[in-house]
Amino acid sequence: MGYVVRTPEGELVYPSLLDVERAYVQGLVDPEDDIREETATTWRKAASLPALARARPTRSGALQRGQVLRVAAVVLLSVLALSLVFRDELRLRGLGIVLALVASTLLFQVTTKAFKRAPSGS
Repeated sequence: MGYVVRTPEGELVYPSLLDVERAYVQGLVDPEDDIREETATTWRKAASLPALARARPTRSGALQRGQVLRVAAVVLLSVLALSLVFRDELRLRGLGIVLALVASTLLFQVTTKAFKRAPSGS
C-alpha cells in the first residue's frame, strides 16, 4: 500500500510506510508534512503517525556542533586545570583540581551522549 506525502514543495508517493520512515529519518519528510494512504482521503501530520513518532530525524549541523563545542570545552578546561595543578601556590592547585573535576563531568556527559543508541526496530 502506498503513501502520499504532501510537502510545501509538492506531493511525493512512497511505496510503503517503511520508505516514508526512512525519508523521515533522513530529513526528507518533516514532522509538519501531511501524509495519507493512497486509498484514504484524510491527511495526517507525519508526527502523529506512531511509526514516524518513534523514528528520530537525523540531527542538524547545529546539534552536531553542540557536541563538538562540548569536546572543545573539555580540552580547554583540561589544559587549564593541568597548568594550574603544577603551580606553586596552593589555591591555584585547588582550583586546578576543581576544574579537572568539572572537565571529567563534561567528558562523562559527552561520552554517554555519543554512545546512546537509537531504539531497536528503526
